[in-house]
Amino acid sequence: MKWFYRLEYKYGRYAIPNLMRYLISLYLLGLMIQLVETKSEVAIYLPYLSLNPQMVCKGQVWRLFTFLICPPSSGIFFGLLSCYIYWSLGESVERAWGAFKFNTYIFLGIFFTILAVLIAYALGANPDQLSLANTVYLNFSLFMAFACTYPNTMFFLMFLIPIPAKVLAGVEMMIYLYLFLVGGIIDRILIGVSLMNFILFFLLTRSNFSRFSPKQVQRRAKFKRQMHRYADASVPRHRCAVCGITEKDAVGGEEFRYCSKCEGDFEYCSAHLYTHIHVTPESLQQLRQQAEEKNRSQQP
Repeated sequence: MKWFYRLEYKYGRYAIPNLMRYLISLYLLGLMIQLVETKSEVAIYLPYLSLNPQMVCKGQVWRLFTFLICPPSSGIFFGLLSCYIYWSLGESVERAWGAFKFNTYIFLGIFFTILAVLIAYALGANPDQLSLANTVYLNFSLFMAFACTYPNTMFFLMFLIPIPAKVLAGVEMMIYLYLFLVGGIIDRILIGVSLMNFILFFLLTRSNFSRFSPKQVQRRAKFKRQMHRYADASVPRHRCAVCGITEKDAVGGEEFRYCSKCEGDFEYCSAHLYTHIHVTPESLQQLRQQAEEKNRSQQP
């Protein structure tokens, strides 16, 4: 994705930092509207704010933005809990990816959700039914992004059963795949187009399959052999090549990974995995020469 890095270099200064805070603020506004609707028994969201393509074509263009206030869950408890969860997921992904890439991912998700609804409406779908389209696919794509970035993070089902994020993502993906296969043409359009941002970022880039490459398999095998050499538990086993942090310094189960684009065995923490400068064969040779010169200078 060299073209994407060029875009980031040119337009990265326009990225919105902490984007999830603004999105969660919209969700909280949607929760307040739900409370008003429940107490007053007057519908507000569906008649005036939902993504109804027929009303959009009649000039109510604000619906292209106001549909984002639909919260992930209804009710005070589950609504606030889901907002907190998605805020944590988004903040973690943005720290790993950087603001520009995360902004692009989220805005592409919003764009493809709108595009899916408009395509379905053009094919004759009921506009009232399409107005029920909300942020569910956007939130799902955010969770998939988190699961691909931090696959071993544990979630506690019913606050008791620990399940890795990659397992939850796989189960949810199977559910959406089943709905895609058994649903009608409109359902397939909504699911397929709405999740296009995930497809573009993960299924169409070779870097996401680097963990299956022979080079990465060899690195993991070498790393496992090295782990058996550590007899002393006080010796750190992971160290970031950029900041020098180890698993003993990290808080909250920091993950360390190798970069498939770097020459040599360089390990990075989650904060620098996507933001470090890749080590080329030329720079690796320079580093080795500097290390040799340093060793010679330290010898008596």
